[in-house]
Amino acid sequence: MFNDLQKIFQKTTATTTPSLMFQGTCSNAGKSILTTALCRILLQDGLSVAPFKSQNMSLNSYVTRNGEEMGRAQVVQAQAARLDPDVRMNPILLKPNSDTGSQIIVMGKPVGNMNVESYMDYKPTAFLQAMEAYDSLAAEHDVIVMEGAGSPAEVNLKHHDIVNMPMARYAGANVLLIGDIDRGGVFASFLGTMEILDEWERELVAGFIINRFRGRKSLLDDALDFTLTRTGKPVLGVVDYLANLGLPEEDSVGFKNGIYDGRRDSDKEIELAIIDLPHISNFTDLEPFLAEPDVNLRIVRSPDDLKCPAAVILPGSKNVVKDLIWLRDSGLAARIADFAGNNVPVVGVCGGFQMLGSLIRDPHGLESNEGEIQGLALLKMETVLEKDKTLTRKKGNHLASGLAVHGYEIHHGQTVSKHQPLLDFRDGQMAGASSENGRIWGSYLHGIFDDDTFRRWFLDGLRADRNLAKMGKVVAPYDLEPAFDRLADAVRSQIDMTQVYHLLGL
Repeated sequence: MFNDLQKIFQKTTATTTPSLMFQGTCSNAGKSILTTALCRILLQDGLSVAPFKSQNMSLNSYVTRNGEEMGRAQVVQAQAARLDPDVRMNPILLKPNSDTGSQIIVMGKPVGNMNVESYMDYKPTAFLQAMEAYDSLAAEHDVIVMEGAGSPAEVNLKHHDIVNMPMARYAGANVLLIGDIDRGGVFASFLGTMEILDEWERELVAGFIINRFRGRKSLLDDALDFTLTRTGKPVLGVVDYLANLGLPEEDSVGFKNGIYDGRRDSDKEIELAIIDLPHISNFTDLEPFLAEPDVNLRIVRSPDDLKCPAAVILPGSKNVVKDLIWLRDSGLAARIADFAGNNVPVVGVCGGFQMLGSLIRDPHGLESNEGEIQGLALLKMETVLEKDKTLTRKKGNHLASGLAVHGYEIHHGQTVSKHQPLLDFRDGQMAGASSENGRIWGSYLHGIFDDDTFRRWFLDGLRADRNLAKMGKVVAPYDLEPAFDRLADAVRSQIDMTQVYHLLGL
């Protein structure tokens, strides 16, 4: 495998499209958000720009118009560039389903579950696909903004890396290395990374960007001069800590680290309890609630966290079987059943929807060797996890309200319910399930709360439960466009755009 990759790494691209890559000194340094910002900045400046990340590891995914699966981060970046999401922007997606294995998705379709060793053997094939995707995408645009993954200086990974320096070399891209100063040690991380890189890799690095800075920037002057002297590379920008951007998070790192935990406000009247499943996926389904003026999100990791919510939401899961076991072992399953028995609404999305049923069968061992597992039994339905994966975008109506909903489905499960359906799609299919009193319901539709009118209808129903007046109208439109422009304005003012254009040859 190593020799095969080395041969591929020697290949040079015929594409002459200008490109620039953001890499980081660590995971979650801000690569995705700065890629998003530069996509919007270049779009504002009249260029046709597209994002690209050869390989992404994330449980937040999305289905394109062609029924292909890709990472949500590149979807957001595409939206910043006002493009329809395209799997060429993220040709390889890894969705972890155990501590040592992932489902491998190439050009939008699953090719199988692999452990680390199996995937390393497969990497030469995957990288060829990534290069072909890059060339095809680059041929259609004026400029490509690329994103790396993790750090390019992981000495145990460098020899089979297909997302950082080898991809930058293939694309002929200069690299800007991002460091997160909020974590501390940012200058040591810059110098340490440069020390570990090979000479050809150091030559690709054009400079550094300091991210998430708080304070007076003039205090950094001596350190900036020191970095230039020691590495020969300038710091091209110091970007402020930008809180509450109103943009979807890339993956569950921020969610698990508590990005929502500090947003509770005692003056808000509706609290939604979000169950933080160990294998939570597509938690971005919940982000439309963040701007609602009457809503708190309570992230629940133990029975004591539940308190007295207006509703409980079970989000998606990449391993429903193991997450159900965790729900039972933690005591949360019993507490959720108590809430349901006391008429508190319980809502499930995708994997959370499957958990609401009485039984989940896994005859092919897709998620575990359990064979089958009992669900929460809040709805009379059974799910079978099939080998073929459903990947589709949907539009339709919510039957109880008559309101339009839209979104996408990503699931192996096929569910049979004895309840009334929840949704009526335009293709004639009925989907989801709802209890007779409408208090327990769910569906496979990711993005069901994105529609402003439906989301407000749901929240007004919870307000009525608490004898609160309904708002009766949309008060917080879920619109990313203003957020993209705010981000672009902030980043444009804090990095050397003249030098960025120079690096792009524009």
